Amino acid sequence: MARLSRSGKAPSQRQLKAGEVIRHALAQALLSGDTHDPDLFDVSITVSEVRVSPDLRHAVAFVMPLTGERKQAVLAALKRTRGLYRSVLAKATSLKFAPDIDFELDEAFDRSLAVDSLLRSEKVARDLDPS
Repeated sequence: MARLSRSGKAPSQRQLKAGEVIRHALAQALLSGDTHDPDLFDVSITVSEVRVSPDLRHAVAFVMPLTGERKQAVLAALKRTRGLYRSVLAKATSLKFAPDIDFELDEAFDRSLAVDSLLRSEKVARDLDPS
């Protein structure tokens, strides 16, 4: 199911396709480790989703360091080097415009852990027990 945009509309097929193209190119760029930022050195970063504006000129990449450690430092480093990633995207994709990229932490992992722990709690298990 597609996430709704801030305007309340579901993204178009064009936005979804562009988001996936950008996500793959960005993940490859992060994997190659071409940046010389010390906060990004030896850190594996997961790019879980990229949301693109309707005009394809702005993109928000939802990222999370693989271990979940130093989240704020990694996010700050990505924001500092976003110009480099924009130029990498321009070369790696066939999009008409290289989008301005912004990075945000993906909190979906934390929310899923909270829901999982809630479902495993004794109160919920007691309610689910048929006897």
